[in-house]
Order: sequence, then C-alpha cells, then structure tokens
Amino acid sequence: MNYVKVFEKLGKEDIPIAGGKGANLGELTNAGIPVPPGFVITSETYNKFITKTGIINQINDMLNGLDINDTLELQKVADDIKNLIITTDIPDDIQRVIIEAYNALCLKVDLDEVVVAIRSSATAEDLPDASFAGQQETYLNISGIDDVLENVRKCWASLFEARAIFYREENEFDHSKVLIAVVVQQMVDSEKAGVMFTVDPSTGAEEMLIEGAWGLGEGVVSGIVTPDTCRYDKINDKVKSYLVNTKKTMFTKDSKTGSTIQIDVPDDLKDKKVLEDSDIEQLVTLGRRIQKHYGAPMDTEWGVENGKVYMLQARPITTLDDIPEDTQSLDDEERVIITRGLGASPGLVSGTVKVIKELDELDKILDGDILVTTMTTPDMVPAMKRANGIVTDEGGVTCHAAIISRELGIPCVSGTGEATSVLKENTKVTIDGKKGIVYEGDFGGDKDSEESTTTQTNVSAAPLITVTDVKVNVSMAEAAKKAYATGADGVGLLRTEHMMLATGTVPYKFIDEGREDELVKVLVDNILKVVDVFYPKTVWYRTLDAPTDEFKTLEGGENEPDEANPMLGWRGIRREIDQPDILKAEFKAIKKLHEQGYTNVGVMLPLLHKPEELRQAKEIARSVGLEPHKDVDFGMMVETPAAAIIIEDFIAEGLDFISFGTNDLTQYTLALDRNNELVAKHYSEAHPAIIKLLKSVIKKCKAAGVTTSICGQAGSKPEIVEILVEAGIDSISANTDAVPTIRKIVAKVEKKIMLEAAKKALMDD
Repeated sequence: MNYVKVFEKLGKEDIPIAGGKGANLGELTNAGIPVPPGFVITSETYNKFITKTGIINQINDMLNGLDINDTLELQKVADDIKNLIITTDIPDDIQRVIIEAYNALCLKVDLDEVVVAIRSSATAEDLPDASFAGQQETYLNISGIDDVLENVRKCWASLFEARAIFYREENEFDHSKVLIAVVVQQMVDSEKAGVMFTVDPSTGAEEMLIEGAWGLGEGVVSGIVTPDTCRYDKINDKVKSYLVNTKKTMFTKDSKTGSTIQIDVPDDLKDKKVLEDSDIEQLVTLGRRIQKHYGAPMDTEWGVENGKVYMLQARPITTLDDIPEDTQSLDDEERVIITRGLGASPGLVSGTVKVIKELDELDKILDGDILVTTMTTPDMVPAMKRANGIVTDEGGVTCHAAIISRELGIPCVSGTGEATSVLKENTKVTIDGKKGIVYEGDFGGDKDSEESTTTQTNVSAAPLITVTDVKVNVSMAEAAKKAYATGADGVGLLRTEHMMLATGTVPYKFIDEGREDELVKVLVDNILKVVDVFYPKTVWYRTLDAPTDEFKTLEGGENEPDEANPMLGWRGIRREIDQPDILKAEFKAIKKLHEQGYTNVGVMLPLLHKPEELRQAKEIARSVGLEPHKDVDFGMMVETPAAAIIIEDFIAEGLDFISFGTNDLTQYTLALDRNNELVAKHYSEAHPAIIKLLKSVIKKCKAAGVTTSICGQAGSKPEIVEILVEAGIDSISANTDAVPTIRKIVAKVEKKIMLEAAKKALMDD
C-alpha cells in the first residue's frame, strides 16, 4: 500500500494517486527544476482512512437526499462532515507512515522540525466546466508531526466544503469518485512570490506573463493583492512592459508564532518594483525549460528566497483553445470610460451593474448582469455563471476571477482599484475584457452573443487537416467534453482504471457477491460519457491494467498478493486471463453499448507478450456474444519488447490495430524503473533501441494493413512525434493539453515529407 510517495517517485501521469499538484511537483523535480522537497500522502490513503474508520458510510448518509439549494442545510451538512473527518483518529498504520515520511524530510533538509506547507491536491481538480480551484485548503508554516497530522485531516475535510459539495452536485460528479491527496512540502520563506504563464493566457501570444508581489504567493493567487505585471516578449527576448502596481498588503511568517499572517506592506515597498532583472532572467529561463519539458504552455507558481527562484507548481493552461481568433474590442473615441484595470478575460459585453460586498448578496445576480466585487471567491462561482461579465477592485490576470472567467468564457476586468465605489448599482455598463476598460452605457452585446461569435469564429477558422490522425488520451470519463473540444480525431486511449477504482471496491468482489450487473452498469455509464460525446469518432477502450498495489486500498483488497514490484507483476492481460470474469464484465459493457448503436468503440488489450493471450481474450469476448473484428475492432498495446519483436505472430492471430505504450516499453527495454530516482535520468523514449522497435512494428503492421498508433507519454513529445510520422504511423494520441501542439507538429512534418517527395520527383524527371 503506497500511503506516501516522495516527489522523486511521481510524474505528471500520477494524477489519480497524487492529484494535480502532487503529480506536477514530482514531474518538475524529476526534470531538474528547483522545487522545495516534499512528499504526497496519496489519494489511496484518504480512501483507506474513510473506509478503514467506517466514516464513509456516515458521510454518504449525510449527503443522501441533501438539497444543495437550501443554503442553511448545505452549510450544516458540510460542517458536520468536516467535523467528523477532523475528529476521527488516523489509523496507526497510516499515521506511522506519515510520521516516517515527515522525519525523513527533516533529515533530508537537516532540520529537527522542518516547516512545511500542506496543500490539498484533488484528483479531479482539472475536470472541465468550472474550476475546482480554491475549493480545498492550503495550510502554511506548519511544523512538528502533531500539527502535520492535524492539518492533513483538515485538507481531507476541505473536500467537503459547502461550495465543493454544491459544485460536484451541480455538475453531476459522484462524491465518491473525487478523492484527495495531500502535498507536504518544505516552505519557501518567500521575500517575493507570484505566478508565471509561459504564454499570454488571454490571447495565446508568445509573451510570458509574470505577476509578482511581496511576501508569500497567497496574495497573488487569491487576488487580494494587485501585483506587478511583467510581459516578456519570447520572440525578441526582452521585457515588453512592466507595470508597477500599489501593493497594499502581504502575507508573511510571524517571527514569534511561526504562523502565516497578513500585514500592511511597508511604505517604502508599496510602490517599489518587485522583480529585479535577475529575478526576471531566472523566471524566463525556468519558464522556457518547463514549457519545453511539458511540450505545452504552462501556468506556474514561484517564490524567491535569498535571491533564488523556486517553482512551487505547474499545470497546463487549459483555456487557450477557447480564445477566439479575433476577439472584438472597442475604439475608445467617443466612449465614456468609467474605470480601467487589467484585461483578464477577453470579450465585449454589456449588462447591469450589481455590486457584491457580502456573500449573502449573490442572489441578486441575474442572467446578464455585470458582477462587481472586490475579488471573487470559489463561493461566487454559481453567480459568476449567471453573469455577463466580471469587474474586480483587486487581483491580476492570474487571480481567481480571471481564471474562472476564462474558463467560463466571460469577459473580466481585474485590478481596477475602485470598481466597487465608482460603478453604481443598477446602471448599464460595457466591459472590454481585452483592453481592461469599463465604459458607460449599453452597446456591447451579451454573453450568449459572445459565445455565438466564438463558436462561429472557431468553425470558420478550420483546424489543421492532417493525414495522420491526432487523437486524445482520456483517463476520466468526466473529462470527455474537454477532450472533445481539442478537435481530436478520436480517443486513442480510454483508461478503465479510474472507473474501476472509483467504485471503492475491487471488481472481483462485485462478481463474487453476485453483483456483476452493478459492475457492468458502472462501466457502461462511464464509457457512454465518452463514446457519446465523440460519436462517430472512434474510441479505443483499454481493458483493466491496474497493478495489485492499487487494488489493496479498495474494499475487498485485503486478499491482494504482496508483490515486490507490482509493475512487473499480476496486471494487464495476465490477470484478466486468470480472472476472466472481470474481462467478461468489460466485454458485456461493450456489447450493451454496441446494441445501443455505439459502433465507435474499439477494444485494446494491455501488456500482451504472447499470441495465446490475444486468442484467449477473443474467446472470452465470444462467450458473452461479442464478436471480435465484426462487432468491435480488436487491438492490443505494444508495450513489452516481446510483443514488439514478434508482432507478426500477433498479426497472424488477427489484429485490427495496435497502440504503443511507450511508458512500459521504455522501462522494460532499458531495464529500469522510471520512478526510481537513482536511475530515472537514464529513462528516455528516444533511446535508439526504443526507436528501432517502434519503426519495426510500424513497418510490419503497415504491410499487413493493421492500423498503428501511440498512446504513451512519448505521444506528447514533439521530437518523438516527428520520428513516428516519418515512419508512417497512422495516429498519435496525446494528452488533452498537448493535442493542438502535436497537430501543428504533425502538419509540419507531413508538409516536409510532401516537399521532399516533390523535390525527388522533379530530380527524377
């Protein structure tokens, strides 16, 4: 049971166990980016805590029948659940592992009691629609194991804040499927801190946007502080602009109590430039490295201590695909400007001003109003959805109001410094979210016309057409709409692990207890969310490939075997041949969908290394009435060297498609564990042996008419994509954030191939 994982043993693919924050801190650490050390208490641990103590049943009882629109009832239930979690003792075995991890961190940094930040890291915080941002808590300047354990429980409890319960219910997320990990990380006692986007998040322009303020970064992220804003021109490699704002408040560590406090900024610093040239130089260098490593534009958080920049977080920028080609803006001439701020979310809309100073005033926001407030909070998201646009006194272009507005697709002007006092209740105004201007009068349209314009623009601006399909990987069914919005040509990998693990019960327990129908329904409901959104585009569903250590945390998992290395153990097709009833349940789910008219599903088998496994899987499919190659395309993952070397034997057995799983193929070919910090530096999908295997399989499959694809992490790496396209691969399946970038690369490589062919033809003539 992996209760705890140090950053060095995590990567960006580990969101299901470490959450978004934890997985990306591991990814940054392993990429050599300066990150304060720490560890993650995994989502499995939270799940074990609520199941082993039995409080999961009490939580479910409290949520059952809850009317989320009854504010008082919602708040009472939220408080009761949080109190239950906070007052429940952590079981000894879990507590012992957390204590050991904290003590190891103390030894690592050579301190008796290291001061840490404890942050929630929800496994679903990057799902579509509105953001989970700010729905869970962060606790700073924590020291000593007793305080660590107390604040870990507080993080777990924050999963049931009233606003988080409301959001999940409103968006039809199953509470039991949203788990939470906890990041425990050495504190950076920042003299200055902030946020950096590696491209402009509002326009997509090749400009780094850096915001900074004095003290800890909480003021910038929350929007309480209006930070300095630096725009760095990446093309011409120079600072394009630097706006110094008045910083009235800051967060810092109290030298007496050690706790985090908010204080007034000293007078000599309020209007002083935060970022020195050396700070900007370090940040730009790190920003370039991080974007290159991820292969996509990134949103990062940073802090500076003793002149050194530390990266505290990184995540893909999720709103770039929604930016219209030519966002409408106004000529200032003959328009009365009431106030100016920062262009935080582009668009031009009009509406009636409603000034919100207290949360109990949110009900007065009606469809089409302009929400004006000091700074938005997560509790305001339902009202923000009704609004035409947002205007705030405080915050920069990376504050809560800006992030949520961009995700909702509504204009936002932030950091005006005066909006709540100069914009009068019930008057008509127009806001220009691109220029950051609020005008007097009603002449800017409304949210619906903005969405219509955006849709028309996106349709008219046809996507790049490529011969090689560019598909998308989907780990969670709830993320299907966001994945579809990338314009992907289908789903090259639909993982089943989250569907299974989210039930909280090992799959064979359903079967052993005669509840197979329940398991089949879970699969049908989840797969349907994806195949329906993508229909008629193909979705390749990969059958279960969870290692035994992931099953151990679930109800019924106490009988799972202890394996020295689960990644080399009883998983994938090996387990499903030994426990065919699980595979039968999956095939029954596919059959039900096929009977409903969803003919766009393909079945992909994981971790094969001999043709007999493919043959046996087909026999199991036929036993439930699902005919391979006729009712459903049948394919396999090529992720063992054995499968790659004897691919012609699998082809002879009958294959419609293959997809490379380069994560495992690389580990097994190079004989190293990519999660082992001692050898992780040697892990590379670009190793000549890996490239040789990929090219060989593509060549043999093309000759046999078998479709080829890739769905491993290498499919999101430009340098590998170029090699694969030149080798003739049929499709590339990338992570959601990387699809637009990969499509551009594919188009460029295809154009290069055509030009070279044309040149050769001319020379031959």
